[in-house]
Amino acid sequence: MDILVQQVLNGLVLGSVYALVALGYTMVYGILQLINFAHGEVLMMGAMVSLSVISTLQFLFPGCPGPLLLIAALVVSIPSCMAIAALMERLAYRPLRSAPRLAPLITAIGLSIILQTLAMIIWSPNPRVFPDLLPTAPVMVGGAFLAPKQLLILVSAAVLMGLLMLLVNRTALGRAMRAVSESPRMAILMGIDPNRVVALAFMLGAALAAVAGLLVGMNYNIAHFTMGFLLGLKAFTAAVLGGIGNLPGAVLGGLMLGVIESLGAGYIGDLTGGFLGSHYQDIFSFVVLIGVLILKPSGLLGERVADRA
Repeated sequence: MDILVQQVLNGLVLGSVYALVALGYTMVYGILQLINFAHGEVLMMGAMVSLSVISTLQFLFPGCPGPLLLIAALVVSIPSCMAIAALMERLAYRPLRSAPRLAPLITAIGLSIILQTLAMIIWSPNPRVFPDLLPTAPVMVGGAFLAPKQLLILVSAAVLMGLLMLLVNRTALGRAMRAVSESPRMAILMGIDPNRVVALAFMLGAALAAVAGLLVGMNYNIAHFTMGFLLGLKAFTAAVLGGIGNLPGAVLGGLMLGVIESLGAGYIGDLTGGFLGSHYQDIFSFVVLIGVLILKPSGLLGERVADRA
């Protein structure tokens, strides 16, 4: 039982990161019906900027407390990622609003490659070590052990996801997002600027990705220019699993995906003598995704809707 609890908690930690990134995918898709495949690279940029800030402060102020370094990294990385997302939306996606759906998709892939290349030029292609900024002594939770950084991931993700739900459901900006999602033309008649709403949706998703990038780098103690590709792909998988365009679905899909990976690597890996162990944990997520898409193509919480006019 202790092993099961440990695997589930590990899965929830991983799934919390997936959920944060999946929310960015699902917000943009819910409004524009656009899949922003460059979103994973925004996470990567957030991790790299955070690492640069932390390294600089550690050089200038040796002995600076770890929590203060984390806050400083977020203060710089969140606006940086929001600016990157705003530029992507304004220069690459907005001119293609009326284009066939294949054009924005190809553009997103191109942006992903551009951001990876920029990161490789700025920070070099070699992986960089992310320092430990929190105590490393594990904490017992329900018969299992979690590192303080893992607890931080769980708490941070829960708070951010809760705040986003409140913003979308209880604020004027959230109502504007829902209005543009339903009908951009009717939203204009109601005095809503769809371009502003779309740009803000991109920026909100980028802010969550920046936090996720810092949390991932801190959790694995490494950052590199390709780290966002697979993470972004899995977060997109989580969004589709829960129901693309549905915010609670993105959270559910992310958490489920993390738990499935953890249990699959822990238990199925043991049953196969390690043949399908942690090195092959990625296949479990995509096998489940294929099954869900076959049985319920709209996702677990998604609904079948007609194409928007």
